Amino acid sequence: MQLDDRRRGTLLGVTAYLIWGFAALYWIQAQPVDSWDLLAHRAVWSLPVVIICLALAGNGRLFAAFALLRQPRTVAILAASAFFGALNWGIFLWAVTHERATEASLGYFLLPLINVILGLGLFRESIDVAQKIAIGFALAAVLLQVVSFGGLPIVALSLALSFGSYGAIRKGVKVGSMEGLLLETLMMAPFGIAWLVYRGGAGLGQHGLAVDAVLLGAGVFTAVPLMTYVAASRLLPLTALGLVFYIGPTAQLFVAVVIFGEPFNTVQLIAFALVWAGLLLMTVDSLRRNRALRLLQENAAADSGL
Repeated sequence: MQLDDRRRGTLLGVTAYLIWGFAALYWIQAQPVDSWDLLAHRAVWSLPVVIICLALAGNGRLFAAFALLRQPRTVAILAASAFFGALNWGIFLWAVTHERATEASLGYFLLPLINVILGLGLFRESIDVAQKIAIGFALAAVLLQVVSFGGLPIVALSLALSFGSYGAIRKGVKVGSMEGLLLETLMMAPFGIAWLVYRGGAGLGQHGLAVDAVLLGAGVFTAVPLMTYVAASRLLPLTALGLVFYIGPTAQLFVAVVIFGEPFNTVQLIAFALVWAGLLLMTVDSLRRNRALRLLQENAAADSGL
């Protein structure tokens, strides 16, 4: 029996976030390749994968994507989003290869709260009481680490801000996810190729076939979770997809602490607990509001049928 849209969407969403959540286990296999070399491989090998996927999708999507190059505003916006996307990739790769995967997971837990702040500051969006309290919890978590460790959690904040900025910039252009990714990787690829040439292959052919397979598979590993996420976003409401989101950073934290054996002290536990409390409050409030809105729509539909 065929799964309904909601179940298929949930399955696709869970698949995407599980791949992202356990991504550190993939990239760590490329050691001793430098993290910036990994970034270059990811930029270069993602391009042919995205081109093939768009070609297989048919309906002229590949040609339509290349036609976007004739729109200067679109190209400029996607160049900015490509910069922040590459920055996010680079920071994450550096974190997981330098025993900072725990802090990286905190960054992605902070992401929904950073998105609220960016929405307030850049798009003049209004925020409710639950969101204000959640932001307060996040600020308390950051301040706690500043006081305890004598500095900001730079990796976590950089990951959240870079990915949040990427999403905010992409809101400024109405381009499909895969088409946008094509143009972004098209702009990243020349820099990646130049880096590979400068670095004499950037690890390719230098550390054995297993490492080479990881480097050459970087494009597929980048494109597959994105495609499943896009498919899930078309089948699920954003609230449901938002709940599935937490699988990713939770899996990242599991990998960092349980598999990589990174330290997880009391201060970190309290900081994570504060962020989790804020996310839980915001999620429950969002579910409550959506349920109330759905009831209003159902009542309105029932009244109109009288």
